[in-house]
Amino acid sequence: MKIAIVGAGAVGGYYGARLARAGEEVHFILRSDWALVRARGWKITDHEGLWRQHHPERVHKRSETVGACELVIIAAKATANPELPPLVKPLLGAKTMVLSLQNGLGNVEFHAAYCGAARMLGGLAFVCINRVGPGVIEKYIPGSIRLGEFTGAARERTRALAALFRRAGVDCQAVESLTNALWRKLVWNVPFNGLAIAAGGVTTDVILGRPELLERVRALMRDVQAGAATQGVKIPDAFLQKQIEVTQPMGPYQPSSLIDFQGGREVEVEAIWGEPLRRAQAGGAPVPHLAALYAEVRALVEARRS
Repeated sequence: MKIAIVGAGAVGGYYGARLARAGEEVHFILRSDWALVRARGWKITDHEGLWRQHHPERVHKRSETVGACELVIIAAKATANPELPPLVKPLLGAKTMVLSLQNGLGNVEFHAAYCGAARMLGGLAFVCINRVGPGVIEKYIPGSIRLGEFTGAARERTRALAALFRRAGVDCQAVESLTNALWRKLVWNVPFNGLAIAAGGVTTDVILGRPELLERVRALMRDVQAGAATQGVKIPDAFLQKQIEVTQPMGPYQPSSLIDFQGGREVEVEAIWGEPLRRAQAGGAPVPHLAALYAEVRALVEARRS
């Protein structure tokens, strides 16, 4: 399959490398790391501490040199969305599928507006993975991908795409409801990405180790649960507790939003906190803890920017 990766940072670089190693024709579209990755490839370390060097054969600065693909994977940060249409459009052919692997809400709708709803799928990477330097990617847990259709339930192509990732060694499953999967991912992203910034630049072990922060984690998870319910998504209490349990073995993990914040890069404020808040409030859910965290993170990001 001819595949293009748009936004080949941590997520795009890692999963693109896995697909390329499995024999797929993967084209990476890069900006800042283009020269370095072309010269030496990526250095990738996994959760077992094993280093791997991946030298992609097809590295591009411009999507026009790639042409139409069968699959386009958008793995750029949500903050880059306004810049993406000119990169994605030259990659579209008559039967191109577009998979958004991005955090938060609103991304799939954004891309569907210019790609066409029939092309669109959305995916959630449940993985701790960061770009820690130019061309350097670190993955901390095995992780998984859950993907679904933008319109309707899983189809034959959804299951075939999940099988493609599994052949590349990635735990990937098709889901019947993309909306359900998106809200479930927020159960972790909202509290841990947000409190890592709001609490002064702390890692996940610190968040779990401070009683007042752990209490905020639980309150924020319940707000996400309430917001999801207004969208017809039922998230059981056991799922909330599971997110705390899977975080404990991560140790001093820095969520990606904290790395972006400390590195002076844009933070996905609206996708991770703003849009879920607006949808929850529009549905009539009282979500005071989510509203407070959104205000805190937004204020800190704006203060840093100014």
